Amino acid sequence: MAIPTAYNQASANRVKTFVLMVAFTAFVFGVAFIFSRALGLESSEAVGLTTIVLIIAIVMNVASFFYSDSIILAISQARQIQKKDNPDLFNLVENLSIATGTPMPRVYIIEDSAPNAFATGRDPKHAAVAFTTGILQKLTKLELEGVVAHELSHVRNYDIRLMAVVTILVGLVALLADMFFRMMWYSGGRRNDDRGGGGAIIYLIAIILALLSPLIAQLIHLAISRRREFLADASGALITRNPDSLASALLKIGGDKEPLEVANKGTAHLYFANPLKDVTSSGVGWFANLFNTHPPIEERISALKVMQ
Repeated sequence: MAIPTAYNQASANRVKTFVLMVAFTAFVFGVAFIFSRALGLESSEAVGLTTIVLIIAIVMNVASFFYSDSIILAISQARQIQKKDNPDLFNLVENLSIATGTPMPRVYIIEDSAPNAFATGRDPKHAAVAFTTGILQKLTKLELEGVVAHELSHVRNYDIRLMAVVTILVGLVALLADMFFRMMWYSGGRRNDDRGGGGAIIYLIAIILALLSPLIAQLIHLAISRRREFLADASGALITRNPDSLASALLKIGGDKEPLEVANKGTAHLYFANPLKDVTSSGVGWFANLFNTHPPIEERISALKVMQ
């Protein structure tokens, strides 16, 4: 059995994320294809329509992709700072950026006593990292270094871009389900009857998918989000060579029960730890954890503790 290290944990998490993304993409295509067939299209027509819908959805979301970081920072009430405003934090981000070969991101402060942080931006050249005043006050320098390394890992791993694509796919599934129900309603539930029992089965499957697919898509979205947190932890530990400090930061932040006022369900997945504080970690059980944006704090700490 392989000895757990930051290297093989990071590699394993990349593989798992890739598998989830392939499965998600196949799921979206499958849903669109079944809906098209249920509405009476032949197989070749269904494939063509599915491809067109996906292309249109991607094009429509390009603008939001390019401007999402500005929107998120504004929603979070983050204020950009320069080196003179907080030399210690600025130098810490700058030094780790140089050490990892990552372009220096813009640095923001959120006036909130709840300890947390997040990274945003479509790529390393257009990245930003934001820290609450609470995290600057409550963590030691080494613990804060671990958090900064974690956030820079999100930037280096293109996690923000990946999650933007995932969000588009989740929205597309919900749109397809809504379109199917509307078209079914306007057609009075009619379908091509010349396909016999096979057509009825497809129609039934389509109705079930229309009901369940948005939930399934959201669960896959959350699973990918949790996997990227594990990856950022492992990558951050590789940067600092100090997984214990990152584990210590997680322990402090996980033990802090103050919710982050500016966070909401739409931005919660971006943060270093769940900012809403509306769930406990391992105590909620495996089923409830399926609906969490972050892995349980205890699991993240355990993964860091076994790294060598």
